[in-house]
Amino acid sequence: MDGVGGVDGMEQTPRNQERDHLSRCIARQTADKPAVPDAASVSLEAEVPEVLFDGMREFIQAHPHWDQYRVMTSALAGFLFQNGCTDRTVAQHYLHGLFRRQGQP
Repeated sequence: MDGVGGVDGMEQTPRNQERDHLSRCIARQTADKPAVPDAASVSLEAEVPEVLFDGMREFIQAHPHWDQYRVMTSALAGFLFQNGCTDRTVAQHYLHGLFRRQGQP
């Protein structure tokens, strides 16, 4: 293999291959996750600095009861709450993320 062949001809380094693999796993988890009829949710795609992506991946590996959805929901709710959002549902997500015990969904 010549090392080229990633997205837009980007060189496929081991780190890029790992990120591509993790992205495929996340996509597979999304497809396998049952829909929750009560929860209104939207799909969100974001580009984040690689260091944040790596930090999230390492955190999830160290804390298997967390997944990327819980991390992102907790981070977004925390940001909104700490920056003055007064929506009660945002506050509930923020507080739930702070006080949820290991093993709870």
